[in-house]
Amino acid sequence: MDMNKYLKISDLNMYIKTMFDDNPYLKKVYLRGEISNFKSHSRGHLYFTLKDDTSRISAVMFYSSAVAIKFAPEDGMNVLVEGRISCYPLQGTYQIYVDKMEPDGLGNLYLEFEKLKEKLAKEGLFDSKYKKAIPKIPKRVGIITAPTGAAIRDILSTIKRRFPITETILFPALVQGEYAKEDIVKQIKEADSGKYDLDVLIIGRGGGSIEDLWAFNEECVARAIFDARVPIISAVGHEVDFTIADFVADMRAPTPTGAAEMAVPTVNEINNMINSYEIRINEFISNLIHKNKLRLDNILDSFILKNPLSLYELKEQALDNYIDTLNNYISKKLDNYKLILNNLESSFVLNNPMSLFDLKKERLIYTEKSLDTNINNIIIKNTHSYQILLNTLKLVNPLGILDKGYSLVTKDNIIVKNASNICENDIINIRLHKGKLKAEVREVNYE
Repeated sequence: MDMNKYLKISDLNMYIKTMFDDNPYLKKVYLRGEISNFKSHSRGHLYFTLKDDTSRISAVMFYSSAVAIKFAPEDGMNVLVEGRISCYPLQGTYQIYVDKMEPDGLGNLYLEFEKLKEKLAKEGLFDSKYKKAIPKIPKRVGIITAPTGAAIRDILSTIKRRFPITETILFPALVQGEYAKEDIVKQIKEADSGKYDLDVLIIGRGGGSIEDLWAFNEECVARAIFDARVPIISAVGHEVDFTIADFVADMRAPTPTGAAEMAVPTVNEINNMINSYEIRINEFISNLIHKNKLRLDNILDSFILKNPLSLYELKEQALDNYIDTLNNYISKKLDNYKLILNNLESSFVLNNPMSLFDLKKERLIYTEKSLDTNINNIIIKNTHSYQILLNTLKLVNPLGILDKGYSLVTKDNIIVKNASNICENDIINIRLHKGKLKAEVREVNYE
């Protein structure tokens, strides 16, 4: 028996894998199918089966590609995948290695979601500097959600259990469907009007598909949340669901129950807070008493308190010094003013007032003569310049040559320079030194 003709199974499977990998038609494959047998590995890899009505194929999506998907895959979900076909040699099965995956039929919604998210992020609607703090002990909490359903029951029961003295106000709204976005915006503006004196506002609903949650991905809802003055907690869907409202809101809760827990404290938390304040106040008062006691002891031990007369003597001596300083200042000021007055009384101008008048008169006469001289010089200079310009203008004036007996011929307001531009019977205009002529051409000589 020739044993060399028998292949090892691993060799055969590796050969088949090479055939798959070398086939250009299998390097980029697009499939549509339903997920089944979904499993998420602890290392982040995804394993599942893609099937349609009659067939199925194994699929794997490694962590490096899986981190890019924007939804949570699960059994029964229809998806669109992109990847390559190859063989898994350890089991001898072929499978698709998925590079990209998105929900079937919802691809446009995800593109629209990413486009709006990028737009609002560039405008700064997600910036942390615009986030308002959630009050620690709210007196009144507003809730915008459907009036029936698990979300409102979870929020109300959680608030009542944690902090029953907090008042809640429900602003019922549509949270799904064609008119949901307008209803949500209307209720946000109503809750934020100031009539209800809200400390915090919860907006949300229970879980669902991306289509169910889409009202919270609308631009008008995002801008209404951003413009609101009341701090807003977004609680839309489950923990894995993210909407535009979550990014714009002042705080994002994973669930409606989580939003209620963020909005109000528990009674135990308040008691702990009060106890903490009590300890801090007692410490502050003790420190203040101790500090003031030390000050009092220092005062009681001071020399001045034991010798009150010495304080009076110090003040009396200081007052004498102030009086002497003030008298010296007044005396110096009076001496300065006397000196100035004497200088004025002995001045030549004061004793000879007409000399000042004569001096000003001489200056006026001198200024008048200088002004006349300057004006005449300017007139002479400008007259000379004017004459030069006038002579230059005469030299370049095209009509000046008419004085010498020349004439200017035009046809249709265009100067005629060449006989070739004129034909017999043309009407031409002739400008002379004095007067104008209109003539008809009888003959044209081109020489």
